[in-house]
Amino acid sequence: MSNIKLAIIGGSGLDDPRILKDAEEKTVATPYGKTSSSLTCGKINGVETVILARHGKAHTIPPTQVPFRANLWALKELDCTHLIATTACGSLKEEIRPRDFVFLDQFIDMTKHRNLTFFEDFEEKIVHTPMAEPFCPQLRQALIETARQLGLTHHQSGTVVTIEGPRFSTKAESNFFRLIGGDVINMSTVPEVILARELGLCYASVAMATDYDCWRTGEEAVTWEMISRIMKDNAENVKKLLLAVVGKISWDKCEHCGVTPAEAG
Repeated sequence: MSNIKLAIIGGSGLDDPRILKDAEEKTVATPYGKTSSSLTCGKINGVETVILARHGKAHTIPPTQVPFRANLWALKELDCTHLIATTACGSLKEEIRPRDFVFLDQFIDMTKHRNLTFFEDFEEKIVHTPMAEPFCPQLRQALIETARQLGLTHHQSGTVVTIEGPRFSTKAESNFFRLIGGDVINMSTVPEVILARELGLCYASVAMATDYDCWRTGEEAVTWEMISRIMKDNAENVKKLLLAVVGKISWDKCEHCGVTPAEAG
């Protein structure tokens, strides 16, 4: 296990460095500028771990301005091999209730203004990264088993729709996202999961439902205050999950995520 390093990208209010032992702050220079925050490095149950606050430690970075490429590049530079991302999301399904966990297995990209790849030109080689199964199946299974053992209400799979933000959806959009197969909606999974795949990182997401977006008749439309309140209520369960999953992760080479991006020509 000596060559293993876990990364945790914290979503709203879930970048608490107190879960780490021997914590220290590091900064990493990247070709893509500064990371969202300094990187907090330490250990969880003996496993080297790096925590990064996606929106900055004081949540000052809007979704579109998150330096996703810098963040992922820095984690790779620090030799991280497995990445668990936490994210708040709105539920697009009746059965996914606020405070439920969803272990995502698919995404639908509805963003408009983001850098989606490290391969911006094909001068050196032509790269088309496989994305049929974007999330690491081994890491997802470890999270599912851990949530089951802890008695946490969860859904073993789900399709996330990632929108640009920072505004929330209209009712028409929310209903459209339900029609095209979305289970939950957020503003952060894309391009994070894509970039992790390009770098060969095992990536899984812990999505936490905080609301019903705005599609549900008779339900209060989502607000930031609503999200913050439920995230705070659920924060301890997230920490329990993260602390417990370390012992369940398979540290063998992952053939799914470790493959080289497909080259054409």
